[in-house]
Amino acid sequence: MVIPVFNEIESLPILADELRSALEPTQRPYEVLFVDDGSTDGSDATMRAIAEADDHFRVFQLARNRGQSTALAVGFQRARGKIIVTLDSDLQNDPADIPTLLAALDDCDLVSGVRAQRRDNWLRRVSSRIANRVRAGVLSDGISDVGCSLKAYRSEVLRHLPTFDGMHRFLPALAQIEGARVREVEVRHRPRRYGEAKYNIRNRLWRGLADLMAVRWMQKKWIDHRQLHAEVTEWKQKPSG
Repeated sequence: MVIPVFNEIESLPILADELRSALEPTQRPYEVLFVDDGSTDGSDATMRAIAEADDHFRVFQLARNRGQSTALAVGFQRARGKIIVTLDSDLQNDPADIPTLLAALDDCDLVSGVRAQRRDNWLRRVSSRIANRVRAGVLSDGISDVGCSLKAYRSEVLRHLPTFDGMHRFLPALAQIEGARVREVEVRHRPRRYGEAKYNIRNRLWRGLADLMAVRWMQKKWIDHRQLHAEVTEWKQKPSG
């Protein structure tokens, strides 16, 4: 699992307990990677304490706040499992939904959560609905709720994806460019208990539109090397000497 963290000190102990409760009954080996995105509230010390008490947890720390995309990219690079699950650290995602995503991954490469009965304020719900419709209209990726961070991936899907600031908003579309099979499943959504939301219309709108056009350009210009060639002669090693 890869979990970006920025100033969520009160949520982290609860999240760690919920993750254990959700993952241990699956009887799958697991690791949880907390990626500290430059927290300033003491979250880093809390994460280290969790990891020292339970070796299922690992902590990586960015030198400064770089944003969710960078934190995810670091986690993807360092994760060792064949399946990678992502979720937010603010407790709005319910770890109890993880087994549902893992089961759905049996016949696809990426499972993206859809937040049923969102527990955000009306402005966030409306702005998210508009953003999803615009993105889906431009990219035709079939994803209705890309802002839900609860997703499960086969690790090979992430191996060759381009990394850039803002990529987290387009991961399903980027995976589809690589030929990934993507599906959605409904997941629960909870109200924020602690802290404040990190995103708003002001810090997402114009950057998101620019990134959207960049991903659309990638869709048109992407070279899929897998479909361009096939070896038609058998390679034979010549004896040396």
